[in-house]
Amino acid sequence: MEDSAIIDLYWSRDQRAIEETAGKYGSFLHSLVWNILHSRGDAEECVNDTYLRAWNAIPPARPAALRAWLGRIARNLSLDRWKAGQTQKRGGGAAEVLLGELDDCVPALHGVEKQLEDQEIAALISAFLRRLPAESRVIFLRRYWYGQELADIAAERRCGVGKVKSSLFRTRKALRAYLEQEGVIL
Repeated sequence: MEDSAIIDLYWSRDQRAIEETAGKYGSFLHSLVWNILHSRGDAEECVNDTYLRAWNAIPPARPAALRAWLGRIARNLSLDRWKAGQTQKRGGGAAEVLLGELDDCVPALHGVEKQLEDQEIAALISAFLRRLPAESRVIFLRRYWYGQELADIAAERRCGVGKVKSSLFRTRKALRAYLEQEGVIL
């Protein structure tokens, strides 16, 4: 079913919208959430919460890119769940490693009063990523958006883990320099 038809189901408050969403994007959402949480139960809850958020947001929202919109909801929910788990128990995890790798090139988290500044930084990062060669952009997004393991990225790109690590290092370094050039205080 086309995304526009699924969105129409949400707008008409037809419960088949959730079934169609799960059928079309369920495995994508599970994979995305699993890469952050590494827990089947938590992943299942986050995916179900994603469907609930979509149900509550459409209408009035009418996402232009349903897959990306759902992915963002699922990713945010899983990061929130991961952070909540970290406050209960201090310990290393996959998401902590991912976020730690980006500490050098993105500013610290801000409160609500800095939301506009955060949106400007997000726009700068998007502009930076659009300027990258496709290979570097894909590796960066696979690691930091989808949370994939280095070995999985290397296998997907048919290269060595060392090449992936080098690409990520160079991209983080370039991102830091770009943001500093644009006046972002890190």
